[in-house]
Amino acid sequence: MEDLMLADGSERAVETIQFIVINIGDEQYGIDIKYVDNIIRMTKIRRVPDVQHYFEGVINLRGEVVPVMSLRRKCDLPEVELTDDSRIIIIKLENNAPVGIIVDAVKEVVTLPVDCIGSPNANSQKTQITYLSGIGKFENRLISLLNLNAVIADQEAV
Repeated sequence: MEDLMLADGSERAVETIQFIVINIGDEQYGIDIKYVDNIIRMTKIRRVPDVQHYFEGVINLRGEVVPVMSLRRKCDLPEVELTDDSRIIIIKLENNAPVGIIVDAVKEVVTLPVDCIGSPNANSQKTQITYLSGIGKFENRLISLLNLNAVIADQEAV
C-alpha cells in the first residue's frame, strides 16, 4: 500500500505493484518485482540437447544450475545479436526452481497503482494474450505486464 495525494490535498491508501521494465525490441514489458531473484550480465550459457527451441541452455549461478530461456524465441520474435545492454533476469516463482530469461535491456523499476492496470486487449495475437497479465499505464506509456507462469510454463501456447 502506498499513500496517494489527491487533487484536493487529501491522501488515500492505494494498492500498488512494483515492476521491472524490460525492453524486447521496441516494446516495453513489466515483470512483477516480487518474482525477480537477480539480474545478471550475459554470461556463458552451456547448451543442453533435446530441449524446447526457446531454451538457450544452462548457467552456473553461485553453484546452482539455472536453465535460461530466450523471451524472444518464446514469443516468436526475430532473433537479434546480444549487446552490452542484454541481461539475464533470474525469476523465482513460488515452489519452482529459478529460471533465467534473456531480455534486450532492463530499463527501470516503476510502481503502478492497481487501478492503472487494465486487461490485455482481446484483439491482440493469441500468444500475446497468453503471456500477458495486463497492461499498465505509467506516465504517458503503456507497459505490457508479463504473466510469468505462462511464459515459463514448459508447454507451448496452442
